[in-house]
Amino acid sequence: MQERLDEKTAIVTGSGQGIGRAVALRLAREGANVVVADINTQTAGQAADEIRTVGRRALTCRIDISNINEIQAMVDRTVTEFGGIDILVNVAGVAQTGLFLDLTEQQWDRVIDTNLKGTTFCVQAVGRQMISQVPEDVRAAGCADRSFGKIVNFSSISGRHGRAEQVPYAASKAAIISVTQSAALAFAPYNINVNAVCPGVVPTPMWEQIERDRGRISGRAPGESLKWFVERTPLKRAGSVEDVAGVVAFLCSPDSDYMTGQTLNVDGGFEMT
Repeated sequence: MQERLDEKTAIVTGSGQGIGRAVALRLAREGANVVVADINTQTAGQAADEIRTVGRRALTCRIDISNINEIQAMVDRTVTEFGGIDILVNVAGVAQTGLFLDLTEQQWDRVIDTNLKGTTFCVQAVGRQMISQVPEDVRAAGCADRSFGKIVNFSSISGRHGRAEQVPYAASKAAIISVTQSAALAFAPYNINVNAVCPGVVPTPMWEQIERDRGRISGRAPGESLKWFVERTPLKRAGSVEDVAGVVAFLCSPDSDYMTGQTLNVDGGFEMT
């Protein structure tokens, strides 16, 4: 595989498992050194070991992205270890599945603080660092013929339409699309690209929890929700973590230097139906 990201430094939040782990490994295979940032130190350590087996450096960082102080500490540690930051992929997030009328303030705050606030302030903290790395002549010109940083945020197809059983999750993911556009405009003078992806249904530990919660609410048998989505997906299959990681790798590479403020569906065509 061509190493499009040779010796770049990437932070991937939520990279201890699931899609985040696949993204971290894909970026490493493309040549990047990776900061595995996750609230679970055990899974983060395992992912870091996998990255090292492909010949890349890895740093584990325990972080709760709902805590802004921890975000800045992650940035500072990354710069100390690697000298700078070239890529940020915001995968970390939580889901909340339940009836609208049963939603509590605590549930709302947990999802919004992690998914929306966490993503926004990761973009802010890393964006500041990326801007500090941009050459002075580029800052003065306000444009350049290449990128000086790549940021990829994770929305979801749940952010494309309302979800009666996922009110705070859908709201947070819809807002991330807006934040992505705002950051893209703010960072454009520095030639820092900010884009997002909306994965469809991808079997991961998070999806398994959603299946259980939906079963509890509606009485659906295990696997019924997945079957429902697959039947309505034009490509007639669920996505894989590698499907999503490949798109993220593209958005982190020079191949996407003329893209910013975009949100790509990675959903097998589900949102067309």
